[in-house]
Amino acid sequence: MNKKTVAVTAFALFSLFFGAGNLILPPLLGFKSGELWGWVTVGFCISAVLIPILGILAHAKLQGTMFDFAKKVSPTFSLIYCYIVYTISIALPSPRTASVTHEMAIQPVWDSSPLLTSLIYFVLVYVFVINRSKILDVVGKWLTPAILIILISIVVLATFGQNLQFGASEFNNSFSHGLLEGYQTFDAIGAVVVGGVIIISINLKQQNTPYELKKKLIARAGIFAGLGLFLVYAGLIFTGALFNDAFDHDITRTLLLSGVSKETLGNNATFFLSVLVSLACFTTAVGIVTGTADFIKGRFNESILAYRITAFIGCVLGVLVGQFNVGYIIAVALPALMFIYPITIILILLNVLSEKWASPIVFRSVVVATILFSIPDFFGSIGYGEIISPFTQWIPLGEYHMGWLLPALVIFTLGNWVEQSKN
Repeated sequence: MNKKTVAVTAFALFSLFFGAGNLILPPLLGFKSGELWGWVTVGFCISAVLIPILGILAHAKLQGTMFDFAKKVSPTFSLIYCYIVYTISIALPSPRTASVTHEMAIQPVWDSSPLLTSLIYFVLVYVFVINRSKILDVVGKWLTPAILIILISIVVLATFGQNLQFGASEFNNSFSHGLLEGYQTFDAIGAVVVGGVIIISINLKQQNTPYELKKKLIARAGIFAGLGLFLVYAGLIFTGALFNDAFDHDITRTLLLSGVSKETLGNNATFFLSVLVSLACFTTAVGIVTGTADFIKGRFNESILAYRITAFIGCVLGVLVGQFNVGYIIAVALPALMFIYPITIILILLNVLSEKWASPIVFRSVVVATILFSIPDFFGSIGYGEIISPFTQWIPLGEYHMGWLLPALVIFTLGNWVEQSKN
């Protein structure tokens, strides 16, 4: 395992993670957090960096598919969970990449319809997905370095071109706002989806490599990718905070990023931003569609036909949903995230732990507790917040939409106490 292989894999991981939400969410967070941008950064990076990288470490340990993440609960639950996650992934974050590309890269230059953008975009995605054996090299060697160069330029120019003064924060609790906004990156879900893509890509190129070497490769690449994500997110949030007084506070995510880019990159901003958005979004869409197609292929006895049909369906969904505006897709995604994200976080954390602390009984009980206490947040996100408020006010951390956290921790502790007392 040489350094070049680790670097290429780390770059590929970073690029598969870093898509539409990762690009447009942090600047607005920083813009609205002002002087409290540091707390927002901590919260955001817990849900958008730490948990996803733990997901990659879990993949390094399991070296299987997403099905292996939840099979300790039960095979049936794992199958249902996989289908829900893959359906959400190809129906929301994947199309959102096309929507962001249209609003930020195409619309400012050409007066074309979003449907045309989505159509051309997902035709290209399909071509990449069908040639999946080349994904790791193309993404890792070429696309990620281009993304990083443009991002670093924006952050550095903003830092040296602005007075280091910040306005007042709009948030009552900056940490929880950052944490929950990190859900919208889909990175925890991305970890279990694109992590599988990385596993299969490595197996295609290094079929005879021992388990332990592949484990080290994936783990090291994951850590380096996580460090890159952290630096980029912190830089974008910090940059947004620097422009706290430069734009109207009702500005949209995409317009803010465009405005910041023009302030830092000058007259060439439109071109550089178009390249950045297109590359960042495209690599994520490729990773999501590939991961979904890989999973279905595995369910149908490694059928190439099943792989191609799934990739085609994923791209058709991308075309249909990708023509809607970014704000609408983000709003539609919220209820699904409030329910599936806590379950995904818990599965990632349990899979990282050793077998001693994560027995099948502990798995089942903690996941059940997480599901039950995620239901209020789900109903709150679809407009029933006032109706369920008499119940949620009694749940610790319920007001921060994290009512599932303490019950899951309590059940985890009790489950392990019971298990250890048997021995």
